[in-house]
Amino acid sequence: MVFFGAVRRKSGMDDLKRRWARLEPYLTIVGPDDDRPRPAVLLFHGCGGLRDHLPRYAEAAKAAGWRVFIIDSYGPRGWGRAFTLSAVCTGLAFRGYERAGDVLAAIQGISARRDVDATRLALAGWSHGGWSIMEMMSADPAPNTLGVADPGAADLSGVRAVWLAYPYIGPFAFNRMKPWRHCPKVLAVTCKRDHLTTVRNAEQVNAMIRNCGAEVESWVAAGTHAFDEPTNNGPMRHDPDLTEDSLRRFRAFLTDVVPSLP
Repeated sequence: MVFFGAVRRKSGMDDLKRRWARLEPYLTIVGPDDDRPRPAVLLFHGCGGLRDHLPRYAEAAKAAGWRVFIIDSYGPRGWGRAFTLSAVCTGLAFRGYERAGDVLAAIQGISARRDVDATRLALAGWSHGGWSIMEMMSADPAPNTLGVADPGAADLSGVRAVWLAYPYIGPFAFNRMKPWRHCPKVLAVTCKRDHLTTVRNAEQVNAMIRNCGAEVESWVAAGTHAFDEPTNNGPMRHDPDLTEDSLRRFRAFLTDVVPSLP
């Protein structure tokens, strides 16, 4: 198993272009069957990797006329589920502020596509993916931070919306109360029975984002962490009805951002 860090010690830290070159072969693309520049939503999985619920969100976005890009952060690194559950989900490796470089690289790479309207982008993150988006939004993009050499090279001006599905905002999320540098429309999903945070903690974070000037809608879902993932693991329980509600809200959120899209 080779970590990106082991490669960087020999050849220097990735810049955004090189990081995107590593990520792009593992990209999953869903969307209308045309080549017109469409708004694009970038999906970032949780700490357990790609799971069956993300394609359902992709289809919901496609039905709203969006082009969808599911970003796999683990495939390029050669990481399997056993490793990520034991290392990433426990906070021992690859924390959100390190994965934020993947978010920046994806924004830059996908914005350059001819079938994408780079002025109408949305980011969507589940758990660890949401944490990574939040780290990217709050960080000072100084050189050699967020896991890449040139984080400031990514243009965030086209990011119009962010969907945060039960983002990790626990003890390792040191910057959870740090103001964002770019403040798009946000829908923040909090789970009433989330074992990783309290609703009060989540609402404090949401209030901080609002104070930056962002429009933030908060939905407290009556379920556990990862209620929309079709597995039951530890304290997490799948809720089919709540999942359908979440999918409906996701599509409505995108439609609200870019209405009346054919």
